[in-house]
Amino acid sequence: MGKIAIKFKKTGLVILFFIGILITTLSIYGIGANKLTSEIPKIKKLGFVVSPTTTPFLFSEMTIPAMRSRGYDSKLNELSKYSENSSYTSYLTSYGSDGFKINGLLTIPKGNKPANGYPAVVFVHGYIAPTIYKTTERYGDYVNYLARNGFVVFKIDLRGHGDSEGDASGAYYSADYVVDTLNAYSALQNFDVVNPKTIGLWGHSMSGNVVFRAFTVKPEIPAVVIWAGSGYSYTDLQEYRISDNSYRPPLQNTQRARKRQLLRDAHGDFNSNSEFWKQVVPTNYVNDLKGAIQLNHAINDNVVSIEYSRNLEKILGTTNIFHELNEYPSGGHNITGPYFVTAMQNTVNFYKKYL
Repeated sequence: MGKIAIKFKKTGLVILFFIGILITTLSIYGIGANKLTSEIPKIKKLGFVVSPTTTPFLFSEMTIPAMRSRGYDSKLNELSKYSENSSYTSYLTSYGSDGFKINGLLTIPKGNKPANGYPAVVFVHGYIAPTIYKTTERYGDYVNYLARNGFVVFKIDLRGHGDSEGDASGAYYSADYVVDTLNAYSALQNFDVVNPKTIGLWGHSMSGNVVFRAFTVKPEIPAVVIWAGSGYSYTDLQEYRISDNSYRPPLQNTQRARKRQLLRDAHGDFNSNSEFWKQVVPTNYVNDLKGAIQLNHAINDNVVSIEYSRNLEKILGTTNIFHELNEYPSGGHNITGPYFVTAMQNTVNFYKKYL
């Protein structure tokens, strides 16, 4: 009987020992898991994408595959009337993008709405110093021309510009502006005035890069128009450069400057042989495109060389998608003067054909 009692006592001690180990292990794991969970937002801010199915790496969110894998779902917020004339009404509004409130000017034609809704254009501005940018300034003639021809126009203020929330991260080395553009596209798709199947993109200068990347992320977009755009193959940025006297580089202590340095530290400057940069460059994905694209460029553009558009036109020539390049003898970077109306009418005709 004594031996049996001793045996049970030893067995109980062994069981208690293993229970203690199990509790300790679970406690440590719980603390570790909570710590890991709390650190994920911090990691994401540095450029990581945390995915249960892929190995995360610095700045993977910049790549076309990563942008294709994420969602874009947004809606317009309250409309506040800004101006009105006999042809259209313009409203100040906003939408959500990555948790930020992005502002914009929404212009809606007057008259009988088409049965399926108006065709629409997400209109993305070129480089304007973020600190002086204002929603209701610049591009008025462009918006006017499109709206008078029956298009809803949503001219968005990219994040960090004017009163839009977030940081102005720049076009070529960040996904932010592409995400803002595609969330604006989604917001129009969810707006009952617009036909969700007939929405195009328009981009100028640096936003030629933005809307072209958005096009490769969402290849089913039916029509994209670019004026004086730059930065498609990224080798073109090295070859042709940009001569914009209005450009103000970010100060060294800004988040944009720090993030750009992190990008250099992780992947170096652009290298066409780099596996990372290959996934960033939109021209590597042109064979996926299903919509049509129009390029407009003045020969005498002294800010963004017309060679950017000519080079992209050659690349597009290797695909089956419809594309065209319209060159203008004069007009400069904004295609002003006598060729402005010609370029705008080319834009309208293109949208009417492909939207």
